[in-house]
Amino acid sequence: MKDPLQLKERLVKHIKETTDRRLLEIDTALVQAQESANDDTKSSAGDKYETSREMIQQDINRLQQQRAEVIRELDIINKIEQEGTEVGKLGALVVTDRFTYFVATSLGQLVIDGNKYAVVSAQSPIGKQLIGKEKGQDFEFNGIRQTIKGIY
Repeated sequence: MKDPLQLKERLVKHIKETTDRRLLEIDTALVQAQESANDDTKSSAGDKYETSREMIQQDINRLQQQRAEVIRELDIINKIEQEGTEVGKLGALVVTDRFTYFVATSLGQLVIDGNKYAVVSAQSPIGKQLIGKEKGQDFEFNGIRQTIKGIY
């Protein structure tokens, strides 16, 4: 690994951009749903109106929950310290004999410069395995034993 701190910076930037895009998409969908609810109010009456209105309200509630979750993720991303570390924690880049993990939010797999990285939440099952670990320690996840080769 050439420069782990530069890689962490790139990972954080990519995660933040992806999360910002998700927030924008949710905000756009919320505006559209609210406009749809307003239009429906002006033009409908009766049971059909109530059913339609309820479905739109359910969409709005779902989008508001998604928005709150994305904002929580952005808060976590903004707390990531990009300097080096020797212990698994939020913001740690953990290299094992099988994979490289970045402890941040549950974004999944990213590919940067042809290399794969698993972006995992500290609260996820694998994230919990990585927290507090140090170079040379082993852990088991889904029946697969992994050895930590480095933490940055």
